[in-house]
Order: sequence, then C-alpha cells, then structure tokens
Amino acid sequence: MPQTTHLAQEIATQPDDWERAAGRLDEVGRHLPRPGERVATIGCGTSWFMGQAYAARREELGQGLTDAYAASEHRLARGYDRVVLISRSGTTTEVMEVVEQLRAAGTPHVSFVATAGTPVAERSDATILMDDVDERSVVQTRFATTTLALLRASLGDDLAPVAEQARAVLAEDGETAYGALLLAGQLTFLGRGWSNGIANEAGLKLRESAQFWSEAYPAMEYRHGPISIASPGRAVWAFGEVPEGLPEQVRATGAHFEHRDLDPLADLVRLHRLCLAKADAAGLDPDAPRNLTRSIVLT
Repeated sequence: MPQTTHLAQEIATQPDDWERAAGRLDEVGRHLPRPGERVATIGCGTSWFMGQAYAARREELGQGLTDAYAASEHRLARGYDRVVLISRSGTTTEVMEVVEQLRAAGTPHVSFVATAGTPVAERSDATILMDDVDERSVVQTRFATTTLALLRASLGDDLAPVAEQARAVLAEDGETAYGALLLAGQLTFLGRGWSNGIANEAGLKLRESAQFWSEAYPAMEYRHGPISIASPGRAVWAFGEVPEGLPEQVRATGAHFEHRDLDPLADLVRLHRLCLAKADAAGLDPDAPRNLTRSIVLT
C-alpha cells in the first residue's frame, strides 16, 4: 500500500499497534472498568464512535450497563461507577469540561490521550497515555482503533486474530481490497450491536478524508427509510452481522452490497484504504481535510 501521506503511514501500523496495546493490560488494567460497574464513555467525533463500539461490546459480553455519549450531550447525572473518556489531543473543550464535572462529583474516571501534558491528561483521575499511536494527520485512525483494541482486550476479546485479518487487508491490492467501491457515487454503512459504532466511524472517515457522501445506520433500521436512496451506482457496506434478506433487498435496488466475514475492526482498515483511494481520485490531500483541525477548542 502506498505510504505517501501521514494518513497512509498511520493506517499501515494498526495491526502491530493493536497487539502492542493489548499487551499493556497488566500495566493499565487497574484503571479500566470492572465487571458489574455502571459505566459511561465520553468522546467527540471518532472518539464518541469508539465509545459506542466499546459500550455495546461490553454489554454484549454481560459485563455491565454501559452508555456512550457525545461529550456535549452526556447524561452523567444518571449516576455511573466509572467514566471512560477518549481524547486524542487532550485539549477538546467539551471533554475538558466533562473532566472538571467528574472531578467535582468525585466520580472515578480514566482518559485515553495521545499527548502528554495536555489538560485532559493532567486533570483526569487516571490517564492512559497512547503517545505511541499519536498521529500527524488530522483524520484519526490508529489512535482511535488502538484505544478500542485495548478496551476490547480488557473485555476478554483476543486481538491477535483481528490483527492478522487487518494485515491481510493491508497486503491486498486495491482491486481486491475495495474494487468497484472506488467508483460508487454514494456509500451507506450498516452495523449491528457493537459494529454500529464502526459503521458510524466509517461514514465519518469518508466524509473527512474524501469529502464523499456517506451515511450510517443500524442495519435493521436501514429498511425504515434510508434504503430509499439506494440505486445503481451506489453501495451499502455492512460490518459484522447482516440481517436475513437484507443483501437481496439492497441488490434489488441496483445498488452494490458489500460485506466480508471479518471482525469489524479489521474491516474498518479496508475502509481506511478506500478513503485513501477516494481522496486520491478526487485530487484531495487526506492529511488536510476541509474545515477541520486536530482539536476543537471553543473560545
């Protein structure tokens, strides 16, 4: 895979990053939620979507009630035993405000941050520093997926086969990795359970990196309206479990249906590769997405 941009270089390291992060459990596990605790996750954008995936996966595994909130729309007053915050920059205004609220309430919390010495890192109850997966690209990939990998490992998920699947995806040529999707005029992403967060993130990645029309929905909800935009020249990409009959319904519209029997986190790496190809085809620099900066600081 060509590595001419920071984003391409950061995408390529993900399998190794995940395995290395999973190996940190003995070091950081004491800061992470325990089975049975009521937990909330907090983030913005990509970090929110990683929180969604973790929250759903934690509940699927029977480890306790877990909610995922955008930092600006939380309901922490409901009461939680522990809060997990995700902020690559450590400077996002809404996340900083939540940290101060948690400190005032005395609520145990842990923050995943890529940059040491930042307000979120310094003010949090506990901080898990992820500086080895910090990024020069504005568009987040490896910091977010590696944070999710570590959180999944804490739930008992084995990340080794997931990393191997991602390595295989990275080794493919472009035609087999994403093929006709490069020519699609619109993409809709679908998920179920914890892969809903992955679908939301996939849609965001294409919008950020390639200014491309993409949407995301829970797979069972897709037929309740959004399928109306499916047509020839467009595509639907499902992560994880696919509801019975849905592929046939999508194909009946003339749209392409995309699905692989991969762990959704590994399949997200395939989407990352498509983002690079779409940006290149559009003549865009994926390291400099339109109207975006590394951190949103409100004044």
